[in-house]
Amino acid sequence: MYRNTDLSDKSKLPSGLYIVATPIGNLQDITIRAIETLKTVDIIYCEDKRQSSVLLSHYSISTPLSSYHEHNAEKMRPVLLEKLQNGSSIALISDAGTPLISDPGYKLVSQCHDLEIKVITIPGPSAPIAALSASGMPSDHFYFGGFLPAKETDRRRCLEEMKNFGHTLIYFETPNRLLSTLEIIKSSLGNRLVCIARELTKTFENIRRGTADELLQYYQSEGVLKGEIVLLIKGAEEKQETLNPHMDQALSCLLQVISTKEASSLVSHLTGMSKKILYDRAIELRRNEDEE
Repeated sequence: MYRNTDLSDKSKLPSGLYIVATPIGNLQDITIRAIETLKTVDIIYCEDKRQSSVLLSHYSISTPLSSYHEHNAEKMRPVLLEKLQNGSSIALISDAGTPLISDPGYKLVSQCHDLEIKVITIPGPSAPIAALSASGMPSDHFYFGGFLPAKETDRRRCLEEMKNFGHTLIYFETPNRLLSTLEIIKSSLGNRLVCIARELTKTFENIRRGTADELLQYYQSEGVLKGEIVLLIKGAEEKQETLNPHMDQALSCLLQVISTKEASSLVSHLTGMSKKILYDRAIELRRNEDEE
């Protein structure tokens, strides 16, 4: 059910921390509610005042602006909490997109909950979700891993840990590391389907899909890349496990002396095959024996 909220009267805005999503590129990608909230709160805290001032100026928002970022968070958090406890309404924004998605702020939000300070979300753009929606990759389940590590060895280890994950992988990556990362994907995960979403919602937005090898060749020929990148990797294909006569023989022998569950568990431990598949087969073998 939709709910109408009139923020035209400043006195109607309750005290609390407002988590406000802002555009990831195109300044028009902001909700009416976000604009009204930013106009109505007592103060706005942002990562970079120079960056946020562009947005506020565009929408004639004159609310006081202050900084809250990873370098001053420990110092500023008690200040914000005191203001909130004294009845202030505060908006928290990031440089772009939804705050706390690879941005500072979760400790502040966590402490607000601990102190029973109201936290209100004003939803809007998010680069990982925007990229996923345009990628054509499975979106019912996915994993967002933030920025991939800067060091190549750490990056390889990070991706190899997700080798058997069966759902779409989403990461942030930088242009200067993209070719190296595509090489790692190809060698460590296989020549999977990959999507590169670059400069989303901006003038030079580009969304390109292909195998890791195809994209590696394409971007090698492109030369120097610029812009913010969301990298999507198709999840691992589900292994098709098949039974063989030797497993049937092992199950049949074990079923003479131990339970169905124990037999399937033991064969699974010895072969690495799915316990569920073996359990279903064990039940079938026992049923066949009972019918004979």
